[in-house]
Order: sequence, then C-alpha cells, then structure tokens
Amino acid sequence: MKRRASIVAIGVVMLSVVGHAQEPGARQPAPASTYIDPVAGLTVDGAIARAAGGALVVVNDPMFYENRVRIIELTLRSRVPSSFGGREFVAAGGLMSYLSSNAWHWRTAASFVDKILRGAKPADIPVEQPTKFELAINLKTAGALGVTIPDSILLRADEVIR
Repeated sequence: MKRRASIVAIGVVMLSVVGHAQEPGARQPAPASTYIDPVAGLTVDGAIARAAGGALVVVNDPMFYENRVRIIELTLRSRVPSSFGGREFVAAGGLMSYLSSNAWHWRTAASFVDKILRGAKPADIPVEQPTKFELAINLKTAGALGVTIPDSILLRADEVIR
C-alpha cells in the first residue's frame, strides 16, 4: 500500500493513506487534488508548509501515529491549525481530534460476535454506523496558534487539555 498525502483544492492539507488498488465503488480523490508521498521527510514538511493559511487534517493511520510528534511540531512551527484522527495526537500537542468512539466500536464488534456465536449468519447482521463521537481539544495549542475555540464547542468537547 502506497502512502500519500492529498493536497485538497480548498486549502486544507489532508494526510491520508491511498492504496494502489481501490475497492469497487470506493470514492476516488477529487481531480483538483495533488498527491505527495509523505514517507520522505521533506515531502511532509512541504505539505504542511503549503497548508499555511489553511488547515491540516491527519487521518487515523499507523504511519502518522508513529510520526505524530514530528507532524505536530511541524504544524506548530508553521502555525497550521490541525485536526487529527485520534486523541493521542491531542495529548501530544495537536489542536483537536474528532472521531467515532473506540469504545462504541469494541462494543459493536462484541455484539456482532455474540450474534454469530448464537447462530446468526454474518450476511444477515445489519451494518451499523457509529452513534458516539469524541471531541478532544488542546487549549494550550489553540493559544499558541492564536486560535479561539468558542465556548459552545468547548462545552461539547469530551476532553479539554489546558
């Protein structure tokens, strides 16, 4: 699987993983997007630098998790507001994360296993969409970036790091 970062036309840099072979019916990247390979260090630097004046969205991926400290340092140095695919990024200094609850996924998976062990056919079990999402915000990072988080958002946050 080749790892790429997508520079989206609206000025948001989205670091994401794109495989060589797409599943049938999978969404294709927008034609206006350009792709860079974030495995090479300078390329990630360039992608984050290009987001200056915009924002950065980092999807949940093991490669980005492994390099989270470096990515966060680059976003802070470039003063790029960022949203990450995990609470661990916010604890390490990222601005915010918003994602479906891991606890919800584990409970749902356990429910599926229980149904299958009780005799249900996997094809007959309906697909479920997440119903619980978690928002984490790092106010220290927001201050460093000069970003004001409205009280209405802070009240909805599951975790606020001060």
